[in-house]
Amino acid sequence: MSGPVQSVERAAAIVQLLASEEEPLGLAQIAAALSLAKTTAHGLLGTLCDVRFVEKDDAGLYRVGRDLLQIGSTRLDANELRARALNWTDALAARTGAAARVAMFRDGDAVIAHHVFAIGSQHQLLETGRRIPLHATALGKVLLAFDPGAARTVLGGPLPSLTYRTITERSAILRELADIRDAGRAVSVEECEPDLAGIAAPVRDRGGYVVASIGITGSVDDLCDSRHRPHRALEDEVLRAARAVSAEFGHGRTS
Repeated sequence: MSGPVQSVERAAAIVQLLASEEEPLGLAQIAAALSLAKTTAHGLLGTLCDVRFVEKDDAGLYRVGRDLLQIGSTRLDANELRARALNWTDALAARTGAAARVAMFRDGDAVIAHHVFAIGSQHQLLETGRRIPLHATALGKVLLAFDPGAARTVLGGPLPSLTYRTITERSAILRELADIRDAGRAVSVEECEPDLAGIAAPVRDRGGYVVASIGITGSVDDLCDSRHRPHRALEDEVLRAARAVSAEFGHGRTS
């Protein structure tokens, strides 16, 4: 059986030290307090700053990061998600001509946080705030695939059938979720409503955790080919938008 990982123990000790102090500490103070070489302490602090568990001010002093203080106490606010995704969702709708939506997991459902109508659409029902099923929509399946809380909520019981194409067997949905994780995107074709298709991809935060999903919906003829497979160009646009919104949350940044 393997023992403790020394670098993790040292990083935890740094966080505990900073959390116990009312004032920020310098590199030399941290190294001395924990009997670490300055080079070792500097490397650990650099990593802790990268993941925002520690913050460094203009004077070169370190304190516990706000992201660490918020762990377990807050969750992503729908208004914040909408604000960060607004421009990219609008652009996704413009580039694809389809309705674009952003969703997040809340209390057993996928909840629409932002909705942009399709170009030239006569449909005037704004879907912001609407709850949609996790297992029968592309937006929802992304959340099911990557959010353990969503999976626990839905996969522990029966899956309701909404159309003749809805996946209701646990083994089948688990296989599809594995495929979604591999592909990095989800598709639904007439699983929630007849003649309605969707394509969605995950939105990740700085640490890589999936906090939301973004995608498009439209008629099967508009989004899919004759074999009910999504058009590759539309998939690429959804993935592009997902990467852009993820970048708004710090995903992929190195500094």
